[in-house]
Formats: sequence, structure tokens, C-alpha cells
Amino acid sequence: MRAARQTGGTPLSKEVTMHNRDRVPGCGRERALLMAQVICDMSISLDGYVTGPNDSRENPFGDGAWMLHKWMSDQATDADRAILERVIDDWGAVVMGRKSFEKNEGEGGWGEGGPVGDVPCFVVTHQAPTRSYPAVFTFVTDGVASAIEQAKKAAGDKVVGLHGATIMQQALPLGLVDEIRLHVIPVLVGGGTPLFGMLDSSITLERTQVMATPAATHLSYRVVR
Repeated sequence: MRAARQTGGTPLSKEVTMHNRDRVPGCGRERALLMAQVICDMSISLDGYVTGPNDSRENPFGDGAWMLHKWMSDQATDADRAILERVIDDWGAVVMGRKSFEKNEGEGGWGEGGPVGDVPCFVVTHQAPTRSYPAVFTFVTDGVASAIEQAKKAAGDKVVGLHGATIMQQALPLGLVDEIRLHVIPVLVGGGTPLFGMLDSSITLERTQVMATPAATHLSYRVVR
């Protein structure tokens, strides 16, 4: 999920049904299926953008795209808050790109943690930084596959969350993404950072959840192998 600078939570709503919990009764097996997955969870405009144009540290959402994350804050319903709470509870590690890291780390952004507090973050970069950063961040210089492998080990039986469009675009064609969860906001941003890039071949998805709230349409898809 794109930066959880604003977080909130209520007990999970009965309205929220997630496909693994629906399909497999029994707490232990249900948890095994739900966890140890690599999931892209992003807010997105109807025309496919996760930021507007000119995104930067000073303008992290980009021009005209501030509303993409309102479903997590002042427009949130109990159902929206339940979805956000599930993300925060389930993520055991995060993989992100260097741009996402530099836009949000430190004072004015995530503070001393990452997008989900002290959950370990693996930052894919061409060159490791020379200055020190909080221990929550590990810098990976040998590619997204290595970062995801390390993140899975750190996550244990929890989810590895992909943070940012670039990581998603690298991981999906490599077959490293298990599920895509989108929070579609009824707005046309018109430009900026698209979530999906060019693919050499089509990728089949299975829709596993649809839930609409006033602020967003929440969609979940399983990547079919």
C-alpha cells in the first residue's frame, strides 16, 4: 500500500470477506494460505495512476492526486478502516524502490520507521547509500528477486507487501507476485505514475473480491500461474 502515513483501525467488519478466509475454514490452514504471499496493495485512480504528475518528497502524491488516499483517512468508513487494519496486521515485510524510500523516509514522512512502522523494509537500489538509516531498512543491490527472497525470510508466515509502482512492474513479469489488491478511486488523474507497465505477454488474473464503499472500490485478484 502506498504510504501509510495516516493509519487507523477498528475491529474487522463483517462486511469484509477475503478470499482465502472464505475458501478454507479452520484457523491454521487458513492462515497458511493467507500468509507467505507477495501482494501488491495500492490505491489507484480509475485511469490507472498511483501518483499524479510531478511527485516528489515535497509533493508525494503528485499534482491532483491527493484524494487517492482519502479512503484511509477522513473519508474512511468502518469497512475501509477494516481493510487498512488488515494490511497493517498482515504485512511482515515490505519491498520498495529507492524513489519511494527517498520520498518518504525520515522526518516529515515515516519518521524512524517505514510505511508500516517497524516492519522490515527491503529497498531495491543500484547502489547502497553511504550514510546510515534506521535498522528497519535493508538496501538490496542485486535486484528485485533477491529483495523479495530476503523479505520472505524476514516476514515468516506473514505477507510481503510491494510498495510502489516500479517494484510491481519489475516483480509481476518475473512471476513473483501472488495477489494484486487495488483500491480504485473515482477520479481521472490524467497522468503521473502508472501502476502497470508493458508486458511481454498477458497475465491471467482471478478476481477474488469486490467491495464498494463511498470512497473506493476495493478489488482483489489472484495471479493465475
